[in-house]
Amino acid sequence: MKTIKGPAIFLAQFLGDEAPFNNLKNICEWVAKIGYKAVQIPAWDQRVIDIEKAAESKTYCDEIKGIVSEAGLEISELSTHLLGQLVASHPAYDTMFDAFAPDALHNDPAARSEWAIKQMKAAAQASQHLGLDVMGSFSGSLLFHTMYPWPQRPAGLVEAGFKELANRWVPILDHCKDLGVAVCYELHPGEDLHDGVTFERFLEVTNQHSSAKILYDPSHFVLQQMDYIQFIDFYHEFIRMFHVKDAEFRPNGKSGVYGGYQDWIDRPGRFRSLGDGQVDFKQIFSKLSQYGYDGWAVLEWECCIKSPEQGAREGAPFIVDHIIEVTQKAFDDFAGGAIDQKKLNQILGLK
Repeated sequence: MKTIKGPAIFLAQFLGDEAPFNNLKNICEWVAKIGYKAVQIPAWDQRVIDIEKAAESKTYCDEIKGIVSEAGLEISELSTHLLGQLVASHPAYDTMFDAFAPDALHNDPAARSEWAIKQMKAAAQASQHLGLDVMGSFSGSLLFHTMYPWPQRPAGLVEAGFKELANRWVPILDHCKDLGVAVCYELHPGEDLHDGVTFERFLEVTNQHSSAKILYDPSHFVLQQMDYIQFIDFYHEFIRMFHVKDAEFRPNGKSGVYGGYQDWIDRPGRFRSLGDGQVDFKQIFSKLSQYGYDGWAVLEWECCIKSPEQGAREGAPFIVDHIIEVTQKAFDDFAGGAIDQKKLNQILGLK
């Protein structure tokens, strides 16, 4: 067993145009003061990193690491979620997802996808320059609008969708494999990879690609009403990243999993700050420790009630309190002794 590293914090939800949230130096100093040991950097936000420059220049990456180190922190991982989202996007979502791409690519889905694939490859190279071997992402989606089978899905539709998803991702995964970097997919509603079954489908169509891994975030499984503890038993060998995010699901006589198009605060399923939701983090940290997860525990703050600043302040000690210093000895070692084959045979009734 190994001890989980942490606490770390995902910067995406905190970045803004005013200090201390407006650049890498300022925000690192802020999160260090409130108890964090590492930062997860969003690869699309130029306030903290120029991902193309980072792919081209190890010197630039050393400068980024220097800024983080000067604040007493490490870089846990790069996040490429918004870039991965654009690798595959159904036309129904084009207008909304254009906001994640440069203006010149708006209304041009093919060019936008090509750009996103290049950005993903750049993020993999940047990760290697930064000394990181995993990065988080979304899979994107060609099929999610057919998630509920009405009208009935035509035979072969799911297979065709996953085949095309693989066509777009395998070149990225191959590039990542060459660099020694894994893509950890956050299994998330709205993505074609949103649960264990869909992740298994993806592994099948990518020929069990060794660079396809999982970013474990229990909050999305609470909202899908999955067993997020047993998930770890099934997929622990693939879990290489961990978002510590809370959620709750309180269905009622008016709405349930789908939420009735309501705002987050009125939905039965909603994200909460750490400790305010229903996620059993004691069991999660125990399971991950049992299976030897030694990556970072990264706060991802999303809450429809509590402020991000309070959520961040409370998040660091919450994670510290849940990290288990794994034992290096068995509790009954005191009763053991050296191997004595004669005694063993005697206990077993053997001569």
